[in-house]
Amino acid sequence: MAQDHGQDGDRPPRRPTDGATGKLLHLADYEPVQIGRILGELRGYWEGLRQGRAIPARGDVEPRGIRRALDYAFILERIAPGAARFRLAGRHLIDLMGMEVRGMPLCAFLNTSSRGRLSDVLESVFRGPQIAEIDLDSPASYGRPGLRGRMLLLPLRSDLGDVSRALGCLISEGEFGQSPRRFDLVGDRQCPVIPGARVLEPSPSRPGFDEAPARWQASLPAQPRPSESATPEERRARFRVIEGVPPPRPRGPRF
Repeated sequence: MAQDHGQDGDRPPRRPTDGATGKLLHLADYEPVQIGRILGELRGYWEGLRQGRAIPARGDVEPRGIRRALDYAFILERIAPGAARFRLAGRHLIDLMGMEVRGMPLCAFLNTSSRGRLSDVLESVFRGPQIAEIDLDSPASYGRPGLRGRMLLLPLRSDLGDVSRALGCLISEGEFGQSPRRFDLVGDRQCPVIPGARVLEPSPSRPGFDEAPARWQASLPAQPRPSESATPEERRARFRVIEGVPPPRPRGPRF
């Protein structure tokens, strides 16, 4: 096979001079990420899968149908109330975390202070079922420029017919810096899958979630206080002997 020597045909291609280094080009330099457009296309794809149904099925989702949003998309599996893990995830999520995220919980992308609210929003998506959109922010720190992002969660039915899957995407704007990158949840919005239906507001997943847990107190039976006129014999009669566990036997030196 003949080699291509450029347009002149008889000259080899120019090589960089000594000391010259190549420049790494990013696709974002030529086509910046358009968060609103990607979110709109993914939601439009989900709407097209419904075909008269309230919730589409997981088996209807095909990668070729979301080519533009594929790097940002993911599939979730509900594993417990308010908890879900990644079944599939795009390249953008892997770059943010710096590792493969398949099998990891969704809350791994959020700071601990925001995971409670994420759990409540996630459970409302499955229980509603309904659509949720989340605003994310990752403040700048050493080696990590500030990032803004948005997340979209769309419910799906599993092969068993229950709403225990979700199609979603996570998109961030800015340089990644050092991984892993985690976000604060700074806002969320919910809307019903059927226009006009009632929206299920996210509520704490357990009583007192937003409050500090109460200190544990032992519930001992109330004992009447002896009167000041009680005799020493009457006072001693109120004492109860508590038999404890005998102390362990001393062991000899071990060789």
